[in-house]
Amino acid sequence: MWEFTGPRTIIFGKESLEYLKEIKGERALVITDKVIRRLGFVDKIANYLREGGISIRVFDEVEPDPSTETVSKAARIAMDYNPDWIVALGGGSSIDVAKATWVLYERPDIKVDEISPLVDLGLRKKARLICIPTTSGSGSDASWAIVVTNTKEQRKMELASKEIFADICILEPQLTSTMPPELIADTGIDALANGIEAYVSQWRNDFSDALSIKAIQLVFEYLPKAYKNPQDEIAREKMQNAATMAGLAFSNSQLGVVHATAHAIGGLFKIPHGRAIATVLPWVMEYNAMEAMERYAEIAKAIGIQARTQRQAVENLIKATRKLIEEMGEPTSIEEMGMSWEEYKKSLEKLVERAMESTGTIADPRAPSTEDFRRLFTYAFKGRRVDLQ
Repeated sequence: MWEFTGPRTIIFGKESLEYLKEIKGERALVITDKVIRRLGFVDKIANYLREGGISIRVFDEVEPDPSTETVSKAARIAMDYNPDWIVALGGGSSIDVAKATWVLYERPDIKVDEISPLVDLGLRKKARLICIPTTSGSGSDASWAIVVTNTKEQRKMELASKEIFADICILEPQLTSTMPPELIADTGIDALANGIEAYVSQWRNDFSDALSIKAIQLVFEYLPKAYKNPQDEIAREKMQNAATMAGLAFSNSQLGVVHATAHAIGGLFKIPHGRAIATVLPWVMEYNAMEAMERYAEIAKAIGIQARTQRQAVENLIKATRKLIEEMGEPTSIEEMGMSWEEYKKSLEKLVERAMESTGTIADPRAPSTEDFRRLFTYAFKGRRVDLQ
């Protein structure tokens, strides 16, 4: 028996923010970062909420790769303000903080690291959640996942619960118009990896397949357009849709070794998530190929790659993925980001340990060993090809 779950309502397309006027409530806590506030986006959504009679308070201290300390601070403000809506406005970091804040606000008796599919959270007694993404990558607005950083341990914590799906997702293309090209690239490659991993996951299903394959198609078609021309409204809208579709897909299948390795790298070295993804995605695809040949070949066919054999299709798909990463100006190895092998090697065993602990190992097409991860991290550093055998 399978259960497919997701946000209750998804509003998308131009002027989607108008929907905020219809929200009923008294108080909303907006969780965002200082850049988003400076761009005027907070004022924009505040005006819509106020038209509906809702007062707001803003927490704008979210940082990249947000910490558990930031979540705790936001939760204290929520408990003081007593909102009936938590509004996440920003990229994946702001959305993850908003989700975790919501849980601690409703359940002050638990800690962040206790959020789990096995724990009955009993949410929605105090508030509900609105997610408004301003980037097109993580799919956090439509996912059941939270990623926050334990700064003391330099560890990205992978948390999840079916209860933390948003009540409302609003995809307003206008909000992504200020993304610089490098952020479009970082987030777009993340969306691509989310879709690919959802499609080859051992927990995949017909519903996640449909969403993930469409997300992959949209990324290959529209990410280059959005990157070259950030003012391309159609490309921006399609990339928003792709990111949300991929987030919904992996929340109903599972992520894999790409994210296990990228989270380990990002947690230890403070590398932006999409960039860490770019350095490992092609190598993990090569690693998984013999166990997921048919699935990767189906992706290749879906994006128009012609090949005589499945193996050739997969090799061409990996080449196309690597080419897209390069066209986006993304690094194809850890070394490209200026890190020395000596420095990296000191952390190699810790990287392997963190990756082995990741939930990304659960449903990956190939069950990784510590030696497998050791090889993958080494390949990712040098940009060395993985033997498909």
